[in-house]
This record gives sequence, structure tokens and C-alpha cells, in this order.
Amino acid sequence: MEPGRNDLCPCGSNKKYKHCCLSNTAGMSVGLLDEIKKIVAMNPSLTVDELNVLMENRVEQYNNRPNADFCGLSSTQMINWLYEPFDEKVGLTINTPDDLSASPVMRYLALIVDEAMANGGSFKATSKGNLPTKLVKQAGNLLPEFAVSKCEQGFSTGEFSGNNEERFNALHYTRVLAEIAGIIYRRSGRYHVKKAAQKQYRTEGLRAFFKPMLQAAVTRYNWGYLDYVEGDIDLRPFWLFMLWRLQHNADLDQLIAQMVTAFPELLHHQIMDWKIDDVISSKEMLGLLIEWRFIDRFLQFWGFVTFDCHWFLRQKGPRQVNIQPLLTQTFQFNI
Repeated sequence: MEPGRNDLCPCGSNKKYKHCCLSNTAGMSVGLLDEIKKIVAMNPSLTVDELNVLMENRVEQYNNRPNADFCGLSSTQMINWLYEPFDEKVGLTINTPDDLSASPVMRYLALIVDEAMANGGSFKATSKGNLPTKLVKQAGNLLPEFAVSKCEQGFSTGEFSGNNEERFNALHYTRVLAEIAGIIYRRSGRYHVKKAAQKQYRTEGLRAFFKPMLQAAVTRYNWGYLDYVEGDIDLRPFWLFMLWRLQHNADLDQLIAQMVTAFPELLHHQIMDWKIDDVISSKEMLGLLIEWRFIDRFLQFWGFVTFDCHWFLRQKGPRQVNIQPLLTQTFQFNI
């Protein structure tokens, strides 16, 4: 549901909606008002009821016009993507692929669920509340089976390995998502798979958890959790727009430019703990967060893309995101 004008903007700016993302359509509203004034001036005999019908029709037409700033999407379509629930997105079909073996998140989830199911529905956590070393090693051994970025410095590969859960970001991300999605929970020093989830797993297999995990990832999980940047941008409302643009053109720099055009207020957010003003621009900071949070630690963790060029390597030329089959199998746009 779209927020009210005086509500806090869901993008995380701590500004009122009317002073933030809503302002992107303010110019259209002024243009619409001018158009209606001209019609009224030319038709002074219109009754109040006729005027109301006229305004409703004009507003609907205006909101459904393609908007160049939104890469051709209408304001109505954009509002739906930004604010409607996960399962009510217009112009999108989300499928559950038959084969989830290429998805690190889903493979790690299978390890967790299988371990619990083999031990009566639960297993012991470490003293810090993490997954046991046995599971960490099993997850690390899966790395050769996944398509992940192969950076010389090993930054990306390191996300998919570690000696314990705290140093294994993709595995830790999976465990947190599974808790948010209501598949597992920790109690009395043990991780349990909920009885309803056990039943689903027996009858439907791993596919039963794909959409609940995905919904948790884009609606409830804190995308800034693993990089600890405070007072910054919440990119979650824009995930579907960014995904749609990547499917059209997998150039990361073009995606960043399109985000700036569509949502210019994102450049005015304050990054409270990062002293970066003399190092990189606001646009570069936005690009860095898109790279970290949307590309690396969402799409890549799920096996939807790989991406070899990182901002801090200062590589020149196009920075292409490599779309994997799992992404096109999952998301089908009809715009």
C-alpha cells in the first residue's frame, strides 16, 4: 500500500514521503492540474459531477502514461512495484524453478533442514548460537558447484567460505533468512525446524521454501546488516525496478544512472558513519551500496548472477553483470 503524504518515506531517508520519493511525480501533478484548468476554462458550463468524472479520467490517463524517468513505466506501475505486497506485483510472475542446485542459499538451507530432520527435527548450535562446524564445512565444500565471481583478491569467493558461520557470509545470510521466513528457530541451544516446515519438506521438498525465503529476502531482511553502514539508503523498495532493468541491460553503471534518474532523492541521504565526501561522490556511494547489497549479497547469494568487477578495484569500461539461468527462470516480466 502506498504511504500517506505525511508518512515517513519507505526508502529510509527519514523524510516525509511528500518531500522524498513522491516529489518525483510532483511535476506531473502540476502538469495535470494545468491541463484540467484549461479544459474548465474552455467548458465553463460543466457541472460539478461532470467535472469530477473528467478529473478522474484525466488522473487515470495521466498516471498510466509511460514516464521516461521510469524507463517507460507508468506512475501507477511504479507505485505498485514500490509499495504493494510481494505477491501483488503487477506485470511480474515469480516461478519456483524445478532445479535449485545452482542456488547457494537454497543448497545451504537444504543442509540445515536435512541435518535437523536426521536428528529428530533439531541439532545443537555452538556456544555462540551459530551453526555447527560440521555444517560449515559441508557448505564450504559446495563452492566448486556454484557460479560465483572470481575476483583476483578473492573478495567474492570469500563470501562463500569460512571456518565458522561468523566468517561465512552467504551461509550466515541463509540461516538468518530461514529464521525470518519461519522455517527454523533456535531454542535451548538447538536449532529446530518447525513441524509445519518438516511436513512441507517431506511432501514438496526444497521447492516449498523458495518463495518464503525470497519474500523474506526482499521485504524483511536488513540489506545493510553485513556492511554496517548506518543512517543510509534502504534499497529494498527498489529491488524489482533494479531487477527489471538488469534483465534489459546487464550494465551496472547504466543501472546506477537509471536509479539516479528515477529516484534522485537517493543522492541526498546521509551516510552517518562513513567519512567519504572527499573520496567519492553521492552517486558513487549509491553505486557501491547497489553493488554490495543488491548484486553481491542478494542476487549472487541466490545464484541469480555473477559479477567480477568491483567498484573499489577502479576498473575502467563497462561493468557487466552476468545473468544466470536461475534468474530468468524465476522472474518473468510482462510490461
